[in-house]
Amino acid sequence: MTLTYSNTFKSLCLLLFIVSPIIKAQDTIQNSQITKDSVVSDSLSKQVFNPNDKVYQFKTKKLIIPAVLITYGGLSLAIPALDNLNKSTQNEILEDKTRGNRFDNYTQYLPAAAVYGLNLAGVKGKHNLRDRTIIFATSQIINTSLVMGLKHTVNEQRPDKSNHLSFPSGHTANAFSTAQFMFREYQDSNFWLSLAGYPLAAFTGVYRVINNKHWVGDVVAGAGIGILSTEAAYWLFPTINKWFSPKNKESKVATMVFPIFQEKQAGIGLVMRF
Repeated sequence: MTLTYSNTFKSLCLLLFIVSPIIKAQDTIQNSQITKDSVVSDSLSKQVFNPNDKVYQFKTKKLIIPAVLITYGGLSLAIPALDNLNKSTQNEILEDKTRGNRFDNYTQYLPAAAVYGLNLAGVKGKHNLRDRTIIFATSQIINTSLVMGLKHTVNEQRPDKSNHLSFPSGHTANAFSTAQFMFREYQDSNFWLSLAGYPLAAFTGVYRVINNKHWVGDVVAGAGIGILSTEAAYWLFPTINKWFSPKNKESKVATMVFPIFQEKQAGIGLVMRF
């Protein structure tokens, strides 16, 4: 079916794909090559971790883009002009009978899956298996807490009127948290590869609107929350890492944290070997 792209629908695409070049506003590449000392092994028994690494340092400028996105989403609930954009975009999609799909249920996790897959294939990222899993699990805990807390607090009705859990978009938050995770893991070793998660995240956000599950403001806020969650996970990693590190260097205690996804549920698994 041929789609008619009016100014309103174009505004949706523009709004979402502004987020794609987010990396340009976040960081320039500090080091274009990884030195031998910074190459991390995927062995659980060997842990190369420098708590003074810049990736773990809190920087106010990293809050700017997430704050702008979340603020826009919040304002769309209260400002008539932004609310009208939500409604007009949704009406146009329905009038054009734009076909949706369920791919957004899967694309939200693809960047994270790609990180683990690439490492298995020998394309090493910033962290080893243990460390990256702790970071990823932390980001998902933060992300889920923020999303579910806001959904039940704001109580916004979905466009399809299925429930009152529209704001913010959880799928979009997941998608951008995993895209940011992929960016963080590969930004130093392979900058262009690190950007690969953002088109998937943008696709997820667009189709949450096309599938009549979210308003534009929900999606924009979700993107901000996802990015913020992953950034927070990296800032917190030096502290959280201590919780899973044996105090006695001769201790034989081994710990592993890993995400669990089953149907529509997500959780965190913990394995400790004494």
